[in-house]
Amino acid sequence: MARPSDSRQGGVSPLKVAAIAAILIGFVLVSLRLLPGSPFASEATARWGDNPAVDRSTTDSADRARRPTPSPSPTLEPLPFAANDLTGLGIDGWYAWSVLDRRTGEIIGSDNMAETSTTASMIKSWIVADYLRRAAEAGKTPTEATLADATKIIRDSDNTRTQQFYNSLGKSASIERLLSLCELTDSSVAEDGGWSRTELSPRDTARLGQCIADGRAAGPTWTTWLLNEMRQVRGTGDFGIRKAFPTAEGDTIAIKNGWVDRTREQENHVNCLAISDTWTMGVMLRYPVAKGYEYGMNNCQKITAALLTEPL
Repeated sequence: MARPSDSRQGGVSPLKVAAIAAILIGFVLVSLRLLPGSPFASEATARWGDNPAVDRSTTDSADRARRPTPSPSPTLEPLPFAANDLTGLGIDGWYAWSVLDRRTGEIIGSDNMAETSTTASMIKSWIVADYLRRAAEAGKTPTEATLADATKIIRDSDNTRTQQFYNSLGKSASIERLLSLCELTDSSVAEDGGWSRTELSPRDTARLGQCIADGRAAGPTWTTWLLNEMRQVRGTGDFGIRKAFPTAEGDTIAIKNGWVDRTREQENHVNCLAISDTWTMGVMLRYPVAKGYEYGMNNCQKITAALLTEPL
């Protein structure tokens, strides 16, 4: 006997159709949420792996802007000196020279640049500097009369006023301060304690120039004043290093020279100190006393000219 027909046999019931449809719709919605840019995408899914509070494109630009741009190391212009052979100059007696690069601290010079000789009046640059620095450190301002005396010492190499300043500074104690403050390695106080017989080397002379130029010697209050006075050295004391340069350039170079005839040694001692914006220089000579001052003065200039990379 045949069974009654079953309308669901061999087909899909409406319930199954509805279930399948619901599953498919669910898959579609999930797919839409994962699709970048979809309006159904969730905030968390769209920014997966990112900091939701940071706009990376903006941050990267800002970071790049803050990073310092590497710049090439500047190349220093060479100084106008070269360590040339001076034997052809035919200078009698002892002589030595040294140049200090103020930008780097590098020193070049003759093989004997560490040997010493007596400074004579060249040391007056330190004596005035020491006086002015100590006055400022004590909270005192030199009187107009005192500054006029300092001008006479520097520009005109006045010996009497130099001795007065030296006495007020404790005599050789001032030279001890020079050796310490300016970090001199070759030089020494005179055996008799006098300023004129202070022993300085050309290398330490160049260091003294740097000590004046960088403000250690005279202090921040008086350095500019002192350098200006040294540019105005006049009369007999205006010779040597800066005379090897064109006049316009030479006038910008601060100097203090020294010259003396040493009866005991039967020698003339002639010394030159010069300070430029980029270098300092010391030249020292000793030779037979009979040759006179001008021999050494002219040879200080001749040595400088022979060391220039672009001779006049």
